[in-house]
Amino acid sequence: MKSADTEFLGGPLDGRVLPILLSPLHTVPKVYRVPVPAHGDTPAITLVYRRAKEYNAKGRFRWRYEYDDAASG
Repeated sequence: MKSADTEFLGGPLDGRVLPILLSPLHTVPKVYRVPVPAHGDTPAITLVYRRAKEYNAKGRFRWRYEYDDAASG
């Protein structure tokens, strides 16, 4: 399977670039969920990132993920 290096903005993964598996149509998923297991007194949560377009100076776009604070938790 192919993957694409995708940037994350906001939340705990802010600034990281991770390889994300591509769909058969060669796009990243619309929503990316990251399960975070419970640790000590902290309950388990799921971080939610939503796909967004990022444009460069030439007008071309690439996908990135933006943190969705309302859906996380």
